[in-house]
Amino acid sequence: MTSVPNGPALAGSPAAWVTAAVAGIAAPAAAMVVLAAGNDSAPMAVFGGPLLAVGLMGTGMIAASAAGRLWIGVGLSLIAGACLVLLAHALGMALPLHPLSVALAMLVASLSFAARGALFARSAADKGWWIAVFVVGGEAAILATAVALPKSLPAWLLTLLPAQWASMAIQSALTGAGTGARGAIAALLALAGTAATTLLVARLWPRRWPYLIMFTAWLALSALVWHQSA
Repeated sequence: MTSVPNGPALAGSPAAWVTAAVAGIAAPAAAMVVLAAGNDSAPMAVFGGPLLAVGLMGTGMIAASAAGRLWIGVGLSLIAGACLVLLAHALGMALPLHPLSVALAMLVASLSFAARGALFARSAADKGWWIAVFVVGGEAAILATAVALPKSLPAWLLTLLPAQWASMAIQSALTGAGTGARGAIAALLALAGTAATTLLVARLWPRRWPYLIMFTAWLALSALVWHQSA
């Protein structure tokens, strides 16, 4: 499954690739440097989950929607994540407590984000990357607000965001009990389930009824994350 189901590969405009690079690498890296300069603790120990989640989402979703190929999004998302981890290490972060768990969380998150990008490419062709940009911008803004102003947003709102699921799983792998923690397991299951249902919708496009399956699965998986994180 190297391309969008039943759809041609898209070349993607230069603006799409520049946006993917900025959203997935440049912006999180700049935030990491700023946080490292103004914080006594290593930035990834405190903000690693959200920063990596935004990086994976920005690169994976926009790249997959621009290229029209799922695995381009997954591959570039993982490269972006690895670059951010290396930068964090250069800024003073110790090696992750659970490196295999970090790799697993990044892989599942990248697949979930790239799957949504593939659906945007399938349903909106060369305009799909614009949809991806708006989705990435919206989720990143909510995640950034939650980090900067804790408890300013209702917990149920965060639980609905796949970016938050990725943040939970990655943060647990970086500094906590790995992906074996209950909340991390639920987050990974939610990301995997979202990826599967999103790819189903892309496969069956232009039929619209699979969207009901995806919407129902999203709500059910959000409830799972809420229950396990409570």
